[in-house]
Amino acid sequence: MQAALLQRLRARLALLARPRAAEPLPLTLDRRRVYVLPTAFGLFAGLLVGTMLLGALNYNNNPALLLALLLAATFMASLMAAHLQLSGLRVDSIAAEPVHAGTPLRLQLALSIHDRRPRIGLRLRAGQQDALVPALADQPVTAELPYPTSTRGWLQLERLRLSTTQPLGVAVAWSYVWPQTPLLVYPATEVDGPPLPEPAGTSRQTRVDAAGEELHHLRAYRPGDPQHTIAWKPSARREVLLVREYEQPVGVEVTLDWTTLAPLTHEARIRRLTHWIELAERQARRYRLRLPGHAPIGPALGPAHRHQCLRALALLPKGLA
Repeated sequence: MQAALLQRLRARLALLARPRAAEPLPLTLDRRRVYVLPTAFGLFAGLLVGTMLLGALNYNNNPALLLALLLAATFMASLMAAHLQLSGLRVDSIAAEPVHAGTPLRLQLALSIHDRRPRIGLRLRAGQQDALVPALADQPVTAELPYPTSTRGWLQLERLRLSTTQPLGVAVAWSYVWPQTPLLVYPATEVDGPPLPEPAGTSRQTRVDAAGEELHHLRAYRPGDPQHTIAWKPSARREVLLVREYEQPVGVEVTLDWTTLAPLTHEARIRRLTHWIELAERQARRYRLRLPGHAPIGPALGPAHRHQCLRALALLPKGLA
């Protein structure tokens, strides 16, 4: 109960911090958007120094008074140093390769500085995930952080938190970054989906391929054959090493048509087509995608065509008939 209450209080206080809306990149963190507070260790250290100061004043102990004042000055300087770790930091860009919904994005935040003060011990946080930022000196660096995804389409990021407890750990300085850049999330793929649809009235052409999916025949072992292709049971029966050879479909273009999946729901159609796209890429078969309201995409094969098809599926309107 107390943890939940504390979390809600932190969320409300975070709403008062800058920025209050998404902002374009690049941007520079100025002193007005960097916040500093003592850590738990800093509060304990401050209480200890206060006790030392009271004792030194009470007993008129000048060395103890000098030590307490020196420690207090050190802690105050640490507050300023923590603030300076973030002030002037430049956030250049944010990017992530598209992934299927349900798989975390690998956020890549590019950071740089334009002064001579190195930055060390910075941490990047999003929700419950955080990562250490590489030390910043003369060259820009890229911080990577996993970011959860749940639905297809454009993902609008929440605020990211950059923080540090350097140099002494008695204070934490933090600032928020809220990028305006949306990131693309592909649709989730169907689990255990059916094989690719075969064109009506055509015979499928195949070739022997060790990475294929359908068993072709058994043959005698040849030096250099992968160990995982050895058929151990048939080899034991015949007392000679036999190797499985598989066949891979080639040469026939596949048409992935939205209208042929009418019995399925809207999102189920999208997951089925996503599964077929990934399957066609693995089998190296050229494919064409037909979607309502779109010109046919393809036929083609390769990363660029895959991205074009998955992007079109990801951006389909919700609930399209």
